[in-house]
Amino acid sequence: MGTPTWQDMTARRLWRHALTSPGTSAADVVGAMCGVHAQVMPAAEVSLGLRLEGADRTHVRAALWETHELVKTFGPRGTVHLLPTRELPLWTAALSAAQRAGNPSPKGALLTPEQTDELVEASAAVLAGAEMTVDELTEALAERVGSWAADPVMDAFQAKWPRWRQATHTLANRGSLCFGPMRGRKVTYTSPRRWLPDSAPADTERALAHVLTGYLRAYGPATPQHFAQWLSAPRRWAVELFASMGGLVEPVEVEGATLYQVAGDAAAPPAPAPEVLLLPYFDAYTVGCHPRDVVFPGPARRRVLARGQAGTHPVLFVDGLAAGVWHQRRSGRHLDITVEALAPLPPARRDAVAEQAERVGRILQASPRLAFDTVTVGPHA
Repeated sequence: MGTPTWQDMTARRLWRHALTSPGTSAADVVGAMCGVHAQVMPAAEVSLGLRLEGADRTHVRAALWETHELVKTFGPRGTVHLLPTRELPLWTAALSAAQRAGNPSPKGALLTPEQTDELVEASAAVLAGAEMTVDELTEALAERVGSWAADPVMDAFQAKWPRWRQATHTLANRGSLCFGPMRGRKVTYTSPRRWLPDSAPADTERALAHVLTGYLRAYGPATPQHFAQWLSAPRRWAVELFASMGGLVEPVEVEGATLYQVAGDAAAPPAPAPEVLLLPYFDAYTVGCHPRDVVFPGPARRRVLARGQAGTHPVLFVDGLAAGVWHQRRSGRHLDITVEALAPLPPARRDAVAEQAERVGRILQASPRLAFDTVTVGPHA
């Protein structure tokens, strides 16, 4: 590749995210992306559907609840993600290490380390062959470890949640809990060991190497600070982790900036990058790519980012860079898609946007109606 430019790196990221050439395996694509953000499931279905050849939302749901090649759990930043089930032991070990590197005694802690250990063991036991709602799991945990687990002491949305829920991310990070299928409108939890019996966390050093090199392939080149922000880990810890990787990572100069990539990673995309993309809320490419000034140039930084946070708007990308926002609203079988471009789009690119809108409609099994107009909907919380 010679001396790389940001244009080169953008093309490589789009390729690594299967946005240049869609893949055929949900687990392979999600693994290459280092997870799909799934707090908003229709957005997750679009994120993954865009990257899978000929897929719609039923393919994503089948990968989760039929073949179980994907698992829905808490991933980077403590947010809900889809991860490859086969990689879960690596992720749980890496996420646990990142969590331990943070503040061991956060303000407002409601559980002692000993109580947390009890909840890890108890949740693994009661969920071993079951799918439970929050209320059902609360009752089961209280019966197993004591009434303290159900004490309504955790502040949440103008209500009080049971004490054990403060440990939800920890239970997931330690492999004793993941999401089960929805029961009507209610969330359920279950044990990942139902689909991956040997799901004990992997060796920590190997797990961290797996997640770090995966991140750098998907989002690199990047700095330790970028990685820390993506994972929600302490910056000093991330700097030390990069330094400990020996020959796995190497510095690279990109237009005057010193960043890091996987050692020897000089691969170039085999096909041209897509000119236009419509990526949904919290898409991994939107959230994980840095530097922000490069990915969200000029007015895009002000319009697309919400107080510096990426992912809170669905984004129109042109040549891999943010160039506007869009919004969808479903009405029966119709999907109204409004696209707000920050600069005039020539006819060929408006046609490309229309093709993307058709693709989003096919994924969500709806008939799209496209309009180019101002998006008046605010950022997602």
